[in-house]
Amino acid sequence: MLLAVLIANSVGNILVERFHGVPAEERLHWRSFLVKLGADNLKGAKNEELFVASHKSVYIVYTVLGDVAVYVVGKDEYDELALAEVIFVVTSSIKDACGKAPTERSFLDKYGKICLCLDEIVWTGILENTEKDRIKRLIRLKPPNEF
Repeated sequence: MLLAVLIANSVGNILVERFHGVPAEERLHWRSFLVKLGADNLKGAKNEELFVASHKSVYIVYTVLGDVAVYVVGKDEYDELALAEVIFVVTSSIKDACGKAPTERSFLDKYGKICLCLDEIVWTGILENTEKDRIKRLIRLKPPNEF
């Protein structure tokens, strides 16, 4: 199961988070753990350079993309290889939405579109769509008032 997809800015503020199957009382722990993990390891990292960690029998794959950091957490069948595929689709969708590697401002300008993309990629903890064209088609079908 995919437990979480988090996107944070360069100072560690969470911009988007999606938790699946994580109790509410554990979410704060995961937020602070992932932000600290990124602060310790992502300084000087290249765009889309993947980092892997494990914590409490779960896998974490994370990367930096422009001014944002993307974290994907999974367990069981979502090992580091499966999470690498998930993070590739997420980063590709963010780049498509923003037109390039995002600044924090361009990310927030396209926030609604990025959230729709995330919902089409991961649904209730399961990787749903990986094809860019299909994701683009599906988010076009959403009425604009469902942001």
